[in-house]
Amino acid sequence: MVIPVPSNRKRFRIRIGIRAFSPFEMGIKAYDATRHNTHYFRRRVAFRSDDFHKGTTYREIIIPMPVSPDTLSVALYDKYSANDDAFRVEKFKVEEMPQTELWAEQHMHDFIEFAQDFSQKAGYINTGFYHSPDYQFLFHYLPQIKGQFGEVMVTPARTHRVTGRHQVAQDLFRKFTVPVRMFILLHERQHFTIPTRQERPADLAALQLYMDLGYPTIEAVYAATKVFRLNPETVGESQVTRTKDIIDFIDQYKQKEQRKAV
Repeated sequence: MVIPVPSNRKRFRIRIGIRAFSPFEMGIKAYDATRHNTHYFRRRVAFRSDDFHKGTTYREIIIPMPVSPDTLSVALYDKYSANDDAFRVEKFKVEEMPQTELWAEQHMHDFIEFAQDFSQKAGYINTGFYHSPDYQFLFHYLPQIKGQFGEVMVTPARTHRVTGRHQVAQDLFRKFTVPVRMFILLHERQHFTIPTRQERPADLAALQLYMDLGYPTIEAVYAATKVFRLNPETVGESQVTRTKDIIDFIDQYKQKEQRKAV
């Protein structure tokens, strides 16, 4: 099932209510059907046997869309069956997404605007040099990022901490959703802005901006774990701790937002 949404590059969120009739695994994709490799959301939702024993066969999923294309396509499907008779869509609602106040210096506001535009285009544009309109920022979009001896590196992006120029790997960025791309670019910018070589402060500073912009939290976790999976033999205690720090920050952020709403 594919549902078109006339998104018109607006900011909104989609609320979907799903009724399951039997255990299955649902796939959800929100994407620009007119552009290659341009997904705004990808998620699996499992309805397990235990859910039916507990009587919890209805679930609501919210898709935050802080940025969108002209027309968004939302695909809902059974991941392991050609038939979609295991579920029924009981609600599909497009809701207003309030604009949150972003506390940041003007240069970061400028970077965010440029990075969001690049993130939406990175799946189909050619490699090359991409400057912001005022030439304040530069993304060098490479087929792959290579080390000083010509070896291919598994990092999706890296930053020159003196010039602030960013290298971005096309072969990896094409595979990521728009939110994952955005988190990675915010993370890389923080290496220059803070400045720091350490990953934790760059992660958390980027995550604050990412959350304030309204991007889906699960994609921020994916951003870290996807990068780790690119080089699984190096995954160890520091990577586990890094992921835990991201999850803890998201939990604390949500608790603060809930307190504000009371």
